[in-house]
Amino acid sequence: MIYSIVSIAYLLLLIGVIIYKSKSVKSEEDFTVAGRGVPVYLLVGTLICTWIGSGSLFGTAGLSFRSGFGELWFSAGAWIGIVVIYFIAERVRKISKITLTDLLEQRYNHTARILGTVTIIVAYLVIAGYQFKGGGRFISILSNGAISLETGALITCVVVVAFTALAGMVSIVSIDIFNGIVMLIAMALTLPFAISAHGGVDAVVQTIETTKPEYLSLFEGHDAWWILGVILPSFLLLMSESSIYQKFASAKDSASARKAVIGMLVGVVFIEFVMCTIAVVGYAIYAKDPRFFLADGSINRAMSEEIILRIGFEQVPVLVGSMLFAAGVAIILSTGNTFLMVTSTNLTNDILKPYFLKSTDSKKIIRIQQISIVILGLLAYALVTQFETVLEMAFISYTMIGASLAPVLLASFFWKRVTAAGGVASILAGMSVPVINKVLEVSGTSLGVLPVDTDYVAIPSLVASLIMLVVVSLLTKPSPPEKWKPFFE
Repeated sequence: MIYSIVSIAYLLLLIGVIIYKSKSVKSEEDFTVAGRGVPVYLLVGTLICTWIGSGSLFGTAGLSFRSGFGELWFSAGAWIGIVVIYFIAERVRKISKITLTDLLEQRYNHTARILGTVTIIVAYLVIAGYQFKGGGRFISILSNGAISLETGALITCVVVVAFTALAGMVSIVSIDIFNGIVMLIAMALTLPFAISAHGGVDAVVQTIETTKPEYLSLFEGHDAWWILGVILPSFLLLMSESSIYQKFASAKDSASARKAVIGMLVGVVFIEFVMCTIAVVGYAIYAKDPRFFLADGSINRAMSEEIILRIGFEQVPVLVGSMLFAAGVAIILSTGNTFLMVTSTNLTNDILKPYFLKSTDSKKIIRIQQISIVILGLLAYALVTQFETVLEMAFISYTMIGASLAPVLLASFFWKRVTAAGGVASILAGMSVPVINKVLEVSGTSLGVLPVDTDYVAIPSLVASLIMLVVVSLLTKPSPPEKWKPFFE
């Protein structure tokens, strides 16, 4: 009962903050980029919360339970991406308007913008969907099974949609500073108590060495293809994370954007390392628990994704567990509203405004974007049923957006020779491969090289995107200097 009370109380606190902040939304710029006045400390909080979502709480934790510390390769992909982002953050803030697709049109052409928009909408709906799936699992655990996963997912959808639609980006950056702090404290407290629950560090190590000794190694049990397969999705997504670029646009100046990346790196590395360690400790705790294993002795993938919340519910003191469940609320809400916000912004700015909206009245545009948030939220909820686990949804969506947009974005800032045709061809190739792979997998059809296992789909997707980017760019006329100069200043 105490877990439910704390979670609801924290949710009500966030609701109060959002209602208060919603009064400050006066224009479209306030709604989409928080008036371009976000200071460093708020930007750090919202950047951390953008990345740490249900994919981390469930997908990454589940992968850690099944792979041990080898999971850190998956997280390291994002860490490498954050380091790269550091070197372009200032330039992004200087030249960006609102969305990542603004950059695509400036560097390439309108076709690249539209393709980027379509990719972001499709991939981000999947990402928003697995926040709802994660929320459903969260509520089911919290209610001790009284509320089903499906009902919990619907409740999560309604709450996230309402939060996002009320105040847009202002609501996101306002609550994410609280969410970031709660996450950091909860993870820091949970780890030592989880270790203590199994009798201390020596007992944990002994259990793992007896059952799964490879869990204590970064390399043992994993070949190079597996490592590459888990690094690429998180790296590619981070590099093409539209919500991060939109939040750079909300920074008060370009220097603040770059400084915030340092804070983001520290926070993300800490939280993901601790999450991984908690999940590995969880394997030691539940090594003989039949709930986590199938009849053939293999690990139950769906159950493994609940490991951190199970520890919070069953193994640690109530106060610590309550903090962890409050962090769960923070993780699901902060990431879900971000991805719905970015999706609706791209839909409104790239499709509705240019082709369907005659009026430029800010209040009308805000209302339309709020309606689009509701519709997109329902579509995201509908996608929940198409995937077995959060991690599978993460891999597909990460690859779709990452392979299609990361190469063209990096080329924008680091390769003057890239052309509009090369950019368009790269986006088409990167977005097509994971979709074709999923269709072939579902239909039971083979093209020889496809389909591949979901864990490895990022490899052919990235190869196809890079080949098209380089080959088509070299075969077409170079872009004029006015296209690439702003990206190198």
